[in-house]
Amino acid sequence: MIMASSARGEATPVETTRPVWAGPGFVEFVALMALMMGLTAITIDSFLPAFPAIQGDFAVRDPNRLQLLVYVYMLGFGTAQLLYGPVSDGTGRRPALMVGIGIYLAGTVLAMLAPSFEVLLLARAIQGIGGAAGRVLAVAIVRDRYEGRDMARVMSFCMMVFLIVPILAPSMGGAILLGGSWRLIFGAMLALALVTLAWFGTRLPETLHPAFRRPVSVRAIGSGVAVTVGTRTSLGYATALGLTTGCIMAYVGSAQAIFDTGLYHLGPLFPVAFALIAGAMGVATLINARLVRRLGMRRLAHMGTVGLFAVACLQLVLMLAYGGRPPVWVLIATLSACQFLMSFAMPNFNALAMEPLAAIAGTASSFIGFYTTLLAAFCGLLVGQSFDGTVTPLAVGYCALSGLALATVLWTERGRLFGAGAR
Repeated sequence: MIMASSARGEATPVETTRPVWAGPGFVEFVALMALMMGLTAITIDSFLPAFPAIQGDFAVRDPNRLQLLVYVYMLGFGTAQLLYGPVSDGTGRRPALMVGIGIYLAGTVLAMLAPSFEVLLLARAIQGIGGAAGRVLAVAIVRDRYEGRDMARVMSFCMMVFLIVPILAPSMGGAILLGGSWRLIFGAMLALALVTLAWFGTRLPETLHPAFRRPVSVRAIGSGVAVTVGTRTSLGYATALGLTTGCIMAYVGSAQAIFDTGLYHLGPLFPVAFALIAGAMGVATLINARLVRRLGMRRLAHMGTVGLFAVACLQLVLMLAYGGRPPVWVLIATLSACQFLMSFAMPNFNALAMEPLAAIAGTASSFIGFYTTLLAAFCGLLVGQSFDGTVTPLAVGYCALSGLALATVLWTERGRLFGAGAR
């Protein structure tokens, strides 16, 4: 028997049994889901070292405009998520993902051939529209297969593998630049997308149970969105996830200017600084995956959020004390601490938001992805475009966004944190 959600969001039993799983084992399953999600990180992070070359090729006068290559991608990525989940709830996860990867491939080819900065921006938006399929459907597929703390554990492992990507991606992009044009970076993205398509197409069977199929219609989508928004846990933790992810987007958008062209001028060492900070996230996500079954999603999420806000406040005080230009090791240390604590919150926020929504996992994943991505992109753009040659705007952004995330969690839990019996 499987528990489904009624139109009012209430759990109701569905008399059915899960089919025998004929797909890959646990490790391969996690790796494939992480790759589907990681395609987005590669698409963003691998070409950050190419910003100066792109600026030179297209004569971009304002270096802050280069950040649009990140945020335009996120705009397409966030908006398209509204479609993939509902479509996959009706047609299945496999067809929806195949279409998404096809769109991503088209955008990547256009980026490789872009004759102007404006066309490159368009190509990035198309990449985002296609890349959204991997993010939405990876979460929906995990929810199809797992629930509760097991789901949080799988999501943590996925996030751990996914977070290895930012450690390697800038170095990969930098290595490609040593041997040729920035356009070859998009060639690497093209190859990876083809590998993802082949791996998914040959190894992963359809995971959506027939009992959970929903008609693809505006009414059905509206009903699923209404259930998601009307579920306090889902809306609250999705909002906290968007605000926390906004910190990451602010950092990613500003990283190249801070560490390379605008402040510290690290040059070839930029990928090293980026990797150190991303590595803290990978370590924390591994620890989270090991602790979540014992301590529960809520406890770890709440610990991470409270700790993040405290460290973000300390970081702001330090940045102001140095006039916005601290020694680079101080900035790397405080950002690493923030990312470390953030990684206890984000996978669990995602799992907590999805937990009550099994029967509408595709639509719910779509709406939550759309909402959190656009919220994160807006917050990241606001902070990133405030870059003034110092790290003060970034520190203010981390402090404000983590404080709002903590306030949102308190609202969601009606003022109670670290519940003894919390899942």
